[in-house]
Amino acid sequence: MSKNRSVGLAREDKTSLAASDRNPEETLKVRVHGASHLPTLIYLPGIHGNWCLIGGFRRALGNRVRFVEITYPGTLTWTLDDHAAALESALARHDVSNGWLLAESFGSQVAWSFLARKSFPLHALILAGGFVGHPFRGAARLAQRWCDDISFSLLRRILFGYATISRFRFRRSPETFNEIQEFINSLSKRELEAAKHRLHLIAQSDLCSIATDAKIPVYAISGLFDPVVPWISVRRWLKIHCRALREYKIIWCADHNVLGTAPQRASAQILKWMKA
Repeated sequence: MSKNRSVGLAREDKTSLAASDRNPEETLKVRVHGASHLPTLIYLPGIHGNWCLIGGFRRALGNRVRFVEITYPGTLTWTLDDHAAALESALARHDVSNGWLLAESFGSQVAWSFLARKSFPLHALILAGGFVGHPFRGAARLAQRWCDDISFSLLRRILFGYATISRFRFRRSPETFNEIQEFINSLSKRELEAAKHRLHLIAQSDLCSIATDAKIPVYAISGLFDPVVPWISVRRWLKIHCRALREYKIIWCADHNVLGTAPQRASAQILKWMKA
């Protein structure tokens, strides 16, 4: 383990202990990789809520950025603004004073709320399978009801089936497959409830005015095969309503989890934007 990684993990533990004095289920965790003099890229995860599935993308970035990873708390009550406020406080505790925000899927909802606070210097916002309002809100509500009806044990079996398929899909990236296995093995009922709460936030959010008035550059990247958040609808809305949009890139070999399924191409594109 590198010195920088060790420092990041130590900071994470210190922050977690301090926050757990209030409520151990409502702790936003931060993990920092890389030296402080490097450009800072802050990653907000999707509906799964943690950094378990971002390892392949982090390795593809190499040592070219200071990579800051976030894990959301297992809260069932926080609003999007609560997430944004906690993120702002956590970054301050870890001496992260500016950077680029990389928001994956649900993370885009937190990102727009974070942007609306106008108190953290952001160079730009990058959406990865992200959106403003979900193109099909009814689908988000249906997914939430489906999760309400399915048992935790059945969901675990479904996920293990997905992992079996992933063994072939990620045969050239065994690290990614191992991270998927680790995520499924560690999944708890509380985390499932928290994910359902995030689906509820997606179904209820209205962030269009924030995106329309954005003053920093906005970039977006999506996988070609994305039935979760169809990029055609998202790109059309952003091109019409978001004047800050600079570029929308489609990666043909990726799906909704574009950072995980095409880490090399996604990282190359994001680094190109950051250098520009």
